[in-house]
Amino acid sequence: MRVGLLTGGGDCPGLNAVIRAVVRKGELVHGDEVIGFLDAWDGVIAQRTMSLDIRSLRGMLPKGGTLLGTRRGSPYDVPGGVEAVIATFADMALDALIVVGGNGSLSVACSLHKEFGLPIVGVPKTIDNDIEGTDWTFGFNTAVQIATDAIDRLHTTAESHDRVMVVEVMGRHSGWIATHAGIAGGATVILIPELPFDVDEICSILHARHERGRYASIVVVAEGAEPAEGSMPGREKVYDRFGHVRLRGIADLLAPEIEARSGLETRVVLLGHIQRGGTPSAFDRVLATRYGVEAIDAVHDGAWGQMTAIRGDHMIRVPLADVAGKTRSVDMDLYRDVASVFFG
Repeated sequence: MRVGLLTGGGDCPGLNAVIRAVVRKGELVHGDEVIGFLDAWDGVIAQRTMSLDIRSLRGMLPKGGTLLGTRRGSPYDVPGGVEAVIATFADMALDALIVVGGNGSLSVACSLHKEFGLPIVGVPKTIDNDIEGTDWTFGFNTAVQIATDAIDRLHTTAESHDRVMVVEVMGRHSGWIATHAGIAGGATVILIPELPFDVDEICSILHARHERGRYASIVVVAEGAEPAEGSMPGREKVYDRFGHVRLRGIADLLAPEIEARSGLETRVVLLGHIQRGGTPSAFDRVLATRYGVEAIDAVHDGAWGQMTAIRGDHMIRVPLADVAGKTRSVDMDLYRDVASVFFG
């Protein structure tokens, strides 16, 4: 078969491992020709490609990012974009397209399959771990480890200076990274988008901690976390050209409020894109490899309009229509029954 592959949305540790797995099993087991489209859907529209084979992917397993390049955007947003995608299938004699992406890319894949019957298989990708239908997405483990390492280091400087450190991590719509990194790093408080926070409650926790003789506190906040209505000034939402809200800055608003209300010296640490850069963890390399193998097998099973997923320790497939446009929220049992036990 002639199989196309693209990586869309934000970059993510493990993308190259997925590509490598698709190519290796496709070439050695199925006898496939795999073609990589450059720069996500833009490459499909413009037919910008590179040949992918085992030799070209040597040494790519531990490398972060994606050798294909990636961008946000949709062919539905480009005049004639959808027609160009359909033409690419015909012009390049594609038997299938594997779309490795987040909610946006998978929603596009779902629509193209549903409306035009294009033979597409999806692979979920996000460090936020917030895609419905799967227990884990590759890149999440790496991001959590990076955030945890940073929190570990911040403990010592916070203790040395008797400070509160407000650490902002990624998590636009869900607080998976904040919750896991906060638990692993021994955070004093964890703030997530799923639950609006009250600054006075945070300050009460910090005061109680300091009264016990603990002179350092770490507040981990997901970028999408929001204050409860009326508890502090909100922030103006700014949108990028793709309609995605830019949410960084909650830590910069929260830290001065904590300092003013508690009297405790407070500093901000923004981890930003460092969370999704660099080499993937061993766990993510294995998980991404499993996703890639399952994706090429799904192609040969004709599982069009399906997304590869993992439940427990088993790879499965779920309809894209069941997951597209949905966000998987943090497990509230994990947050309330585990994480919050250690607040303070």
